[in-house]
Amino acid sequence: MAEHLRVGERGEEIAAKHLVDSGLVILARNWRCELGELDIVCADGDRLVVCEVKTRTGTHYGGPAEAVTDVKARRIRRLARRWRVDRGIPKCSIRFDIVAVLLPPGGDPVVQHLIGVF
Repeated sequence: MAEHLRVGERGEEIAAKHLVDSGLVILARNWRCELGELDIVCADGDRLVVCEVKTRTGTHYGGPAEAVTDVKARRIRRLARRWRVDRGIPKCSIRFDIVAVLLPPGGDPVVQHLIGVF
């Protein structure tokens, strides 16, 4: 497996643990359709929480959260609606979060959970 894929998988595992530890219930991970992929979908009471996970090993090109562009945010919103409809979930409140994971070489992971950012 390519290094960037291993980094991404590790970041998603760390993010999932963080979300569960924060009291969210994970409903889906790595859900895909022809429109794209949702990293993690959670429930927070009656609200759906769609989390985009971004993992980096350094900040030379900016922090992990900076990789979520307006275009990507719009695509995630469309995907979230599709996920909800495909599961027969009635229209409900959906929050969009970013979980940024920094994995510095030789250091401990740093998790930043940005709530309701898009």
